[in-house]
Amino acid sequence: MNTPESNNRRDFLKLSALAGLSLGFGAIPTAEAAPDPKNLKLQGHDEISVTRPRPAGNKPVWDLQTKPLPKVRCAFIGLSRGSTHLNSALNIDFAEVVAVCDINQNRAKGAAAKVKAVTGKEPVIYMENENSWEQMVARDDIDVVYIATPWEWHVPMAVKAMECGKHAFVEVSAAVSVDECWRLVDTAEKMQRHCAIIENCCYGEEELFVLNMARQGFFGDLKHAECAYIHNLSHDVLWQLGSEGGWRRNYHTFMDGNLYPTHGLGPVAQYLGIGRGDAFKFVVSVSSPEFNLSQYRDAKNPNGGKHKDEKYVCGDMNTSIIKTQLGRTIMIQHDVVSPRPYSRINALSGTQATFFGYPGRLAIDAANPHPAVKGMKLNAHSWLQDEKLEAFMKANAHPLIKKVGESAKKVGGHGGMDHVMNFRMLDCLRQGITPDMTVYDAADWSSILEISVRSVKDGSMPIQCPDFTRGGWKSIKPLGIVS
Repeated sequence: MNTPESNNRRDFLKLSALAGLSLGFGAIPTAEAAPDPKNLKLQGHDEISVTRPRPAGNKPVWDLQTKPLPKVRCAFIGLSRGSTHLNSALNIDFAEVVAVCDINQNRAKGAAAKVKAVTGKEPVIYMENENSWEQMVARDDIDVVYIATPWEWHVPMAVKAMECGKHAFVEVSAAVSVDECWRLVDTAEKMQRHCAIIENCCYGEEELFVLNMARQGFFGDLKHAECAYIHNLSHDVLWQLGSEGGWRRNYHTFMDGNLYPTHGLGPVAQYLGIGRGDAFKFVVSVSSPEFNLSQYRDAKNPNGGKHKDEKYVCGDMNTSIIKTQLGRTIMIQHDVVSPRPYSRINALSGTQATFFGYPGRLAIDAANPHPAVKGMKLNAHSWLQDEKLEAFMKANAHPLIKKVGESAKKVGGHGGMDHVMNFRMLDCLRQGITPDMTVYDAADWSSILEISVRSVKDGSMPIQCPDFTRGGWKSIKPLGIVS
């Protein structure tokens, strides 16, 4: 989800923020710059509203039905991370790649060449400057725009795409600020277009297994979940110039909180039915001291001393607790600099069973077993894991894994989960039904970024969470992907 970082781009963002360029609402939109993220206003714990009035004429999109499409015509902005999504589209017979866009011309041309090699038809290329994407989204032969660019571009691009009549599939996090989240929701409701966060971790084989079993009542009454994004990027990725690491490291210089919440949070939010019977209520967040980035920079002098004056403010480990409207709890962590193995934790606890990932293990209450474990020898004080858990997961696999799991592994993309996600999301557009991850999910999950920063800034005071559904969560039906 990256395009190159450059001095010209940074100057452009700063000048645009100062100039206060506004959004054009014509049929062909005028240029809008992404905001400089350092200009975000972080308000105090008593300044965030629980909800906002729905603008006149807007209608909810949580059950939006659209015209079925024999072919879903796709366009892609950002062809580093976006190349995985493009590859999925090339392996889906009801998808068509119409256009590609990237300011890295070699990357744009390479993606177009791949499309031509597979389909015999070259897509239109947009690569002249940072606003070429606007010409692309104004085309009348595109159904959905994939947005896989730096975070600060996500909202301007998604909004413009929707205003041009396109659905928007937005990489994570979908937005940086709470205000941006509201903007996505209000635009989707105004234009009656889907704005889906494409959170691939919701489509991992393990995550879909847990979702499947939770929806069947296997875990009993759900009460607690744990999740994280633990991924050591401090020795290589965060120091790479002209890459995702560069702009992601930049956020560590002015935001202290959970900077990347959705990979862990998306799956457990689906388990708990967040936005569909329950909702986030408030967040309490704490951060550890910052050590690793400063120590590595001082010891290794990456990129010839280019970063010697950078000051990092984001704590190495951020831990946040989310309380839900039904009283349930979620622990979520963020650490991309400490020496430890990758983990999203992926834990769910109920009255009858508990699951933890990394490594996967399951504990089941022997006194009140679910029919799925009939005949099994159970002990709630020990884990079902390794070969026994693998066999149990295979026997209780999610319908999507049974349908496309094996073919997805051949296509690739994080072990196949990228392709499972893209197949499902594009198939929803093909059928004209609401995708599993809606604009309300995009807003709920992404808003934790700024909310955690606010809590840390205010001495770990509880920060209330906005209700982007405006009360709809009380009656919105649960996910319909489990048959």
